[in-house]
Amino acid sequence: MAIFKGAGVAIVTPFTEDNQVNFDELGRIIDDQIANGTDAIIICGTTGESATLSHDEHDACIRFAVEHTAGRVPVIAGTGSNSTAEAVRLSVHAEQSGADALLLVTPYYNKATQGGLIAHYSEIARQVHIPMIMYNVPSRTGVNIEPETAVYLAKNVENIVGIKEACGNISQVAKLAALADGCLDIYSGNDDQIVPILSLGGIGVISVLSNVAPRMTHDLVMAYLEGDVEKSRKMQLDAMPLCSALFCEVNPIPVKAAMKMQGWKVGGLRSPLSEITDAHRETVRAEMEKAGLL
Repeated sequence: MAIFKGAGVAIVTPFTEDNQVNFDELGRIIDDQIANGTDAIIICGTTGESATLSHDEHDACIRFAVEHTAGRVPVIAGTGSNSTAEAVRLSVHAEQSGADALLLVTPYYNKATQGGLIAHYSEIARQVHIPMIMYNVPSRTGVNIEPETAVYLAKNVENIVGIKEACGNISQVAKLAALADGCLDIYSGNDDQIVPILSLGGIGVISVLSNVAPRMTHDLVMAYLEGDVEKSRKMQLDAMPLCSALFCEVNPIPVKAAMKMQGWKVGGLRSPLSEITDAHRETVRAEMEKAGLL
């Protein structure tokens, strides 16, 4: 059974003025997401600036998300690392904290071989009992999960059940879907490719767009899954300029700027991320206004 179908939000981590995690605002954001149809909360992912969270902050954010969500929707904890041992530690803690599933980015910088990826994910899976979603984003990590590797893991490791595909290569996703033949749940990792991946058998998206447009993103996916392909296609095409604006600089710089425009107290960005340029801020504002989100 799928962990979730629909739109899961890759939620931001809000910070206070003194650059600490703002748990009060995180709670408000989670409540608003659930109220507007979001189907899962993905905490401590790329959009959540996990790379600059301390170990204690990472653990605390996962624990808070689980407790605050209180079973209303699944909570999926980002627990990937370039160190297998560290990924195991994070994953075990997330399971002990009550997370429903794990999202595990490929080891970054190391540039593991396909055999190394199999060993990495298999070792993590041996240490936990909750479902795991692999996260393939080679533009950030420098390594690609080949379709054959993903399918091998899904067929040979019981709790590896899904993949977030952000490779950007629709042909690769099509090959993955063909080889998997239903043994692996596929989630789009790119908001501009939701409908294309759904058309190949995907069951949802792990979304940046959902941070500013949770109802719209949920409805886009559910329209497709419920058979209204034309409505879903139109929503996808209408959202393309906004999707582009939300990636005019590296994620999550633009989406945090967009959330500030909506009144959310998300705070700044942890270095080395920098504040959005004035020109790009105006681009984001214009597309948010066109989409009726301001």
